[in-house]
Amino acid sequence: MNWNVEAKVNALLSDLKRNVAVVAGGYSSESVVSLKSAEGISSFIDKKKYNVYKVLITKDQWLVQLDDQCEITVDKNDFSFVLDENRISFDFAYITIHGTPGENGLLQGYFDLLNIPYSCCGVLAAALTFNKFFCNNYLKSFGVETAKSVFLRKGDAIVPDEIVARLGLPIFVKPNDGGSSFGVTKVTAAEQLQPAIDMALSEGSEALLESFLSGTEVTCGCYKANGRKTVFPVTEIVSKNEFFDFDAKYNPASVEEITPARISKECTEKIQMLTKQIYDWVGAKGIIRIDYIILPKGAIRMLEVNTTPGMTLTSFIPQQVRAAGLNMTEIMTEIIESELNCLSC
Repeated sequence: MNWNVEAKVNALLSDLKRNVAVVAGGYSSESVVSLKSAEGISSFIDKKKYNVYKVLITKDQWLVQLDDQCEITVDKNDFSFVLDENRISFDFAYITIHGTPGENGLLQGYFDLLNIPYSCCGVLAAALTFNKFFCNNYLKSFGVETAKSVFLRKGDAIVPDEIVARLGLPIFVKPNDGGSSFGVTKVTAAEQLQPAIDMALSEGSEALLESFLSGTEVTCGCYKANGRKTVFPVTEIVSKNEFFDFDAKYNPASVEEITPARISKECTEKIQMLTKQIYDWVGAKGIIRIDYIILPKGAIRMLEVNTTPGMTLTSFIPQQVRAAGLNMTEIMTEIIESELNCLSC
């Protein structure tokens, strides 16, 4: 085929595809993790069906990043950009921002206003699950058990001895509205509390202090598309560090991740059922992942709900998908098509 004819054919085929934005970055320390997830998601999405563009969002600018390292400013009025004098509008947004504004509902509200479908939870579910304290207490009304906790905002007075008396030691101190273990400290003495709280508040405006739970840490993913919910195998997390911190999460040498988890069939089924129930209770959408601790006598405690879980090639969700004998590209297509079909209903 003549090269210019081939180019025209390819351009025509490209015009027939839907345009998908993989939205990454964000305003928090988790932006570096988000960019890694964007790489994974971009590799999973079927390029024969969709034109895939990476969109980087920072406080200063929104940019489409093209393969040739060219960056083009996004028009926030309609979430489009101009390439070679052609305006390209997005049909779908795959949000993989871990933190604000993509995990807390802000970006979802923007896309709702523009009537652009997206991959994850809506405004209410995102805002709820992003706030760990509020989410945990909401789920307690459904019988979900979690660690004992204390909630603090910037400026709140603290009495370390009272907190220790209430929660015991050790205590995990973390940002209430953050993830990826940024700003998390395991406190083993009362005098360590204030520095740990200061560190947590450097990542956000609220801190969550939780009692230590000793047991087996596991995580389980789930997604819903076309009205059908699928729960993945459970992964066991064995950190070689003092706890599952940032290094353990992103340094393979510091953690052992075992899928399926080395737990009983009964316990596995309980966690999978609870994951599916929590999915509905919070009003989730797309892929979520929920972390748990299994106590020595078998009781299950929920740690947190992740509505934009990590999606690198080695992240938990791709691991669980492979263990289930499923295909990430097919799941991505299911999620995208399900949301596009909902838009046209």
